Order: sequence, then structure tokens, then C-alpha cells
Amino acid sequence: MSDSPAAAPGASPANETAAARARSTATSLWRNAPYLLLMTGKTSQLIGNGIAVFAVPLIAFAITESVFWAGVIGAISEVGVLLAVLPAGVIADRVDRRRLLLVCSAVGLIIWLTLWAADAAGVLNAIELAAALLVTSAVSAFYAPTEAAGIRYVVSSEQLGTAMAAMQGRGAVASLLSGPLGGMLYGLSRALPFLASSFGYVLAGATALLVRVPLNDRHPQRHSQGVVASLVDGFRFVWAVPVIRTGSGVFALLNLAFGGAFVSINLHLVAIHTAPLLIALVDVASGVAMLAGSIAAPSLVKRFPSGPLAIVCMVPSVLGGFGLALSTHYLEYVALAIVMSLFIPPVNSGLLGYVSAITPQTMQARMNSVLSLSWTVVAPLAPLLSGALLSTVGVGRSIAAFASLLLVGFVLFALNRAVRRIGLPGTWEDDLVRWPPTPPERQTS
Repeated sequence: MSDSPAAAPGASPANETAAARARSTATSLWRNAPYLLLMTGKTSQLIGNGIAVFAVPLIAFAITESVFWAGVIGAISEVGVLLAVLPAGVIADRVDRRRLLLVCSAVGLIIWLTLWAADAAGVLNAIELAAALLVTSAVSAFYAPTEAAGIRYVVSSEQLGTAMAAMQGRGAVASLLSGPLGGMLYGLSRALPFLASSFGYVLAGATALLVRVPLNDRHPQRHSQGVVASLVDGFRFVWAVPVIRTGSGVFALLNLAFGGAFVSINLHLVAIHTAPLLIALVDVASGVAMLAGSIAAPSLVKRFPSGPLAIVCMVPSVLGGFGLALSTHYLEYVALAIVMSLFIPPVNSGLLGYVSAITPQTMQARMNSVLSLSWTVVAPLAPLLSGALLSTVGVGRSIAAFASLLLVGFVLFALNRAVRRIGLPGTWEDDLVRWPPTPPERQTS
């Protein structure tokens, strides 16, 4: 990218061996077995995790009989991601990623089975629930950079927009399935969502086991840096690239706004004793909208420059947020959840595809982790602020506060020149970042 001294039209061959191999072999994304296995495994993990995550506020409320403490427990679960997200990126760039996915699956399986057994026996308390959620969220933090780096290794740059749209779609499918399943299982037995989550991790581990290609390049110099130096290098890379630097701050604001608005709705519906399946339908509506948006995203990303496209697609979300603040009826919540979610997949598909395309292979996981940190660090604030605001100013003003944050984030995003300059997928590799940056040659008279 010409805005940054770190940008160059090419990168070192050692860093881009995998991308070249992917370009030469991947004729169709849907015939790419390693990609499909990674996608299937992560989808299973997302669905399993989502089933339990949906049930956690209900279980926490049942145990504590307090909306505030239910929000606190939700916040604690987000702290695990915050603590693990940076080490996860460093580790995923230094170890066998396939083995790392297997280890994460095993740990997740053990934790969810333990929660199921404790709750089924009637001995689960709030402290044990919060501690287990802390660990499982930390495990989840390892999945994102490991899978993202692995997928970049097996998918060509030209296919990244489509791949990211599919990843948005699988997230929507997971949301679509996990909410109703969580509500149905919770209605049968409070412990069943935990058992279902354990099966999700079993499937995630099985698919990782079936991946037969390496997900890392073999770099002899890979461990020449210490762990701390490697982590610092990840921060330096993110700060050196304008669009990633901008995204790290703006998307923290946007994720806090989205998360806070939806948590406020869910906790409000819990407090007024709405049926669990009806609460789940809000997430279902959002999931359906995300799925529809992810189906349209590949065509939109191919036809329109991703920067301007993202700015236009964020407008309905901002308007929908303020509409939610003025709403008082359940059906209005459902309708506006659709409005807020429908155009998010094209935003994420274009921007995440571009960022992945311009990042060298050896920096993929660390870039993903540092970028994720920006919104992970505010994630615990969403349930915490939602619970506090609901307890003091009510649901309308609570959502209005988060909608205002959404507007601020949108304005900062739309005004950024680096974002507006992002073009079509065919131009993304022209902005490939050379890292470490080559010092400029001294000019002589």
C-alpha cells in the first residue's frame, strides 16, 4: 500500500511459497479438501460453543437470580479470550497448527463435559461456571488465528473474498442453529447445552485429524526471535499498515456497540421472563440475515471496491441501532436485528480478505491475534455495561448508548483514506506488505 513505507509490490519468496502453491493448485474453493475440513471443524466448534453460550445467561440467571451477576459472568467469559489472544497468535506462528487445533479440541471437550456433569448433578455454582467459561473462551481464542493462518495457507489470494464470505456464512449458520438448539436443549434439561458443546469439539478435533497437508511453511529462521520479540513484531506490523491500524481501533468500537446492543436485548428479554425459544429467535433472525448477506457477499466483493462497499453497507446497521433504541415490542427487536445484520458480511468479507491478502505468511496468525485484540479487549465491557445500564437507565437508553458508539465508529471508518482506497480483489496482491520492511536506499546526488 502506497500509504505505508512497509508496503511493496512483492514479498520475499520464502514468505509467499504457500500462496504460490495455493494459486497453482486450487481450481475451485469447493474442491479444496483442506479448506473444507478446516471450515467444517471451525463450524462444529462454533455451533457447539454457541449452544452453550446461548444457555449461559439463562443458567447464570438461574443460579444467581440477578441480571447484573449474569452480566458479570458473561464478562468473565470474555476475559479468557482477552488473556489468550496474543499468546495464541505467537504460538500459532511457531508450532504445528494442525496439532494445535487438536489440543484445543481436546481441552474444550474436557471442560464442557465437566460442566455438564456438574450441572446434571446439581452442584454447579456461579464461581465454577465463571472459571470454566474463562478457560473455554481462552481455548476459543486459539482457534481463530490458527484456522485463519491455515486457511490463508491453502487458499489463493484471488479466492480470499469468496473464502471470507463463506466464513461469514458459516458464522451465520452457527448462530442460526445454536440459538434454537440451545433453547430447545435448555428446555429439556439445563445441563444438555454443555453436553452438546462437547460434541462440537469432538467434530472439530476429528476434522483437524483428517487434514493431511501442512498448515505451516518450514522456515529454519522461524524461531530466531524470542516469544516476546515475536509478539512485538506482530504489533509493529499492524501499526505499520494504515488500514490494519485503523481497523484495530474502529472495529473495537463497532464490536462493542453491536455486542452491547444485542446483549441488552437478550438480558432484557430474560428479565421479563420471555420464553427461551423466543429469545433464541432474535439470534435466529440475525443469523438468517447474516446468512443472506454472506450469500450475496462474493458477488458484491467481486463487483465493487471493498473500501467504498464497506462504508455503504454499514449505514443500515447504524440506522438499525437507533431504531432498536426506540423499539418497545418483541417483533420490532426481531425486524431490526435483521436490518443491523444483513449487510455486515460484505463488510467483513472484503476487509478481512484484503487484510489477509496483503499480510505475509509468517505474520498471518500474529496479525490476526493483534487485530482481534482490539475488539477482544472491549468484549468484556459489552455484557458488563449492558447489565449495569439495564439496571439503572432501562433498555431503551442502554441500546441508545451503544448505537451512539456505533455511529462514532462508522464516522471514523468512513473518513479514513486507507479504507476508501481498497479496491477489487484482483488488485489486493499489489499491496502485499514486505516484512520486515526494507530500509529505503540512500539517495545520492
